[in-house]
Amino acid sequence: MRKRVLFIASECVPFVKTGGLADVVGSLPKYFDQEAYEVRVIIPNYMCIKTEWKEKMNFVTSFYMDMAWRSQYVGILELEYEGIQYYFIDNEYYFAGDRPYGYIHEDIEKFAFFSKAALSILPIVDYKPDIVHCHDWQTGLVPVYLKDSFHEGEFYANIKSMMTIHNLKFQGSWNIPAVQDATGLNMSYFTSDKLEAFGDANYLKGGIVYADLITTVSRTYAEEIKTPFFGEHLDGLMRARSEFLYGIVNGLDYYEWNPETDSMIYKNYSVDTFRKDKVKNKLELQKELGLEADKKKMLIGIVSRLTDQKGFDLIDCIMDELCQDEVQIVVLGTGEGRYENMFRHYAWKYGGKVAACIYYSDELSHKIYAACDAFLMPSLFEPCGLSQLMSLRYGTLPIVRETGGLKDTVEPYNEFKETGTGFSFTNYNAHEMLGAVRYAESIYYDKKRSWNKMAERAMNADFSWKSSAKQYEELYEKMIPQD
Repeated sequence: MRKRVLFIASECVPFVKTGGLADVVGSLPKYFDQEAYEVRVIIPNYMCIKTEWKEKMNFVTSFYMDMAWRSQYVGILELEYEGIQYYFIDNEYYFAGDRPYGYIHEDIEKFAFFSKAALSILPIVDYKPDIVHCHDWQTGLVPVYLKDSFHEGEFYANIKSMMTIHNLKFQGSWNIPAVQDATGLNMSYFTSDKLEAFGDANYLKGGIVYADLITTVSRTYAEEIKTPFFGEHLDGLMRARSEFLYGIVNGLDYYEWNPETDSMIYKNYSVDTFRKDKVKNKLELQKELGLEADKKKMLIGIVSRLTDQKGFDLIDCIMDELCQDEVQIVVLGTGEGRYENMFRHYAWKYGGKVAACIYYSDELSHKIYAACDAFLMPSLFEPCGLSQLMSLRYGTLPIVRETGGLKDTVEPYNEFKETGTGFSFTNYNAHEMLGAVRYAESIYYDKKRSWNKMAERAMNADFSWKSSAKQYEELYEKMIPQD
């Protein structure tokens, strides 16, 4: 008998995406053992989903659902894609607009509706899951509703819930009267041991309190969020539930990110051919971006949102010093104005040495991962991170700060044992970061054979979704009562 797992989330590739959450929800279900698990996915039917997908959806049925003191329309659409069954909750009042998220006070009501509707459609589509796997604060109410209005009755009996935290910073908090009005939950739920946090109602906290198991997107981040610095005021709760908290690193789509078959890069290469072919990507990128064309010069890449969280205040401190070294730097991304302007300034000041691409291009990101020698990612915190996985896949050695998923996925180089897949530093300190970059430079220029061996190990590392799916399967087995 196949186990049934239902993913409930606010976004999912290829239908709608604002961040890494969509990649997880879109990719992970395909990698479970299809003979042992039947996985289905529910997301909102946003108006901003492209017409090409809308045209493929089939209307199932509609009904009205009690939502606190109101009655709301719930439409169900379905679509099978790459072997996975998707359901879309339709309600134009909530899901109109040109983007999935808007103002937080509107989102609070929108995702209360979505959480309740997602559970309400299950008997209608005749799918009773063993486990409901919820993602981030937008679905934090699902475990709460499972213990509340869906607790009665045969159909919902024994359904277990898992809550995955992709980034603890986003919690879905708003004032208690408004949340009580939107959710219809009894006031007894708004106490400090349940949904209340610092005077407000907190969706994510509700999910963490009521879920049977909690996961987050790396082992190190699961430990970090038990501390005040990373815990975003919920560290006490994370410590209290630590027995039910697990960290599983996100995977990478190894079909999309594959230097052997990637149609976006200049020259394909493999772990066997990268020594002679990877450099051809570098020369082409240098020409395209107006950098001095020199295959021997170390090229450092950055592809990121330009924000404090990603460590750009550290780069700001040492950028002038770094530009004195024998390196070139290419940056791709948008974000805070001061960082956008900082990179524009250095591209002007060090023409031929720094390329500032202050926009986003999927194609250029592939070219950067393929062309660069090293990839800089000095994040203040990083629940999982995907850029370092992409750079490893392309034999571009990451230079990272030891936090969250960066610590779990990048093994620091050990020159005595000849192990490692990149370089790292521990403290959030600009000159400690510069020291790590300069150590990488010294290996690149003086120990090229060691560098290439490291790139080979990086390309051979396995961070595909397959290994993540296996770890989730182990947790599912723990949750489902054995017959």
